[in-house]
Amino acid sequence: MTRRLEGTAALVTGASSGIGHATALELAREGASVALVGRREDRLTDLAAEISNAGGKALVVPADITTAQAAAEAVERTVENLGRLDILVNNAGLMLLGPAPGADLNDWRRMIDINLMGLMYTAHAAVPHLVKAAAEEPRQVADIVNIGSLAGRNAYAMSAVYSATKFGVGAFSEALRQELARQHVRVSVVEPGSVDTELRTHNPDVIQQHIISALGDIERLQSQDIADTVGYIVTRPRHVAVAELLVRPTEQA
Repeated sequence: MTRRLEGTAALVTGASSGIGHATALELAREGASVALVGRREDRLTDLAAEISNAGGKALVVPADITTAQAAAEAVERTVENLGRLDILVNNAGLMLLGPAPGADLNDWRRMIDINLMGLMYTAHAAVPHLVKAAAEEPRQVADIVNIGSLAGRNAYAMSAVYSATKFGVGAFSEALRQELARQHVRVSVVEPGSVDTELRTHNPDVIQQHIISALGDIERLQSQDIADTVGYIVTRPRHVAVAELLVRPTEQA
């Protein structure tokens, strides 16, 4: 099978687990060299070894992208080591649910810092390199794929600030898409419904039980389903841009 991303370099944030882990593997299978960005270096190292053992190339970049400096350094390290940057997948995120009245304001700040500001910091640092890559072979196009959420389309009780961050991801993505379109840097937002990842485990047990009961006994998406979606977006022909893609489990209302 043709490796459609041969000769390109990608950066995936939140690559230590879940959607980020699966997406890094998917892009590597398509031939991209992949920078693995996250805070858990041991997991990134294991993933890099998995990619290398399969014949791919991976770079471990331990970083906390909630600061502009760290995000910029992660991008610069990627370009220095991989030679270019063609694809940015902004996946790192945090979902801390619960009632807004009486909420821990530190939880709100943590979600804003990673879900929104970290995504924007990384995009800001990456854009000049993506514009340059889009003017060159092998693809003459570059991609930013931002992982949003169904909660970025519909706001729900118990998820006020999480939804606010994901609505922000959607707005930022669309505005940036318009600004970069003529330079052949495509900006896409993927909005997953319920995915079976560790994301919900960051919540107290009572909130986790609330999530489970709200969903009922449905078959949830897997990380690979979203990785497949990202792979589809970034392998479209140069003249095709997928601006927004909502992916729900079949049974999710």
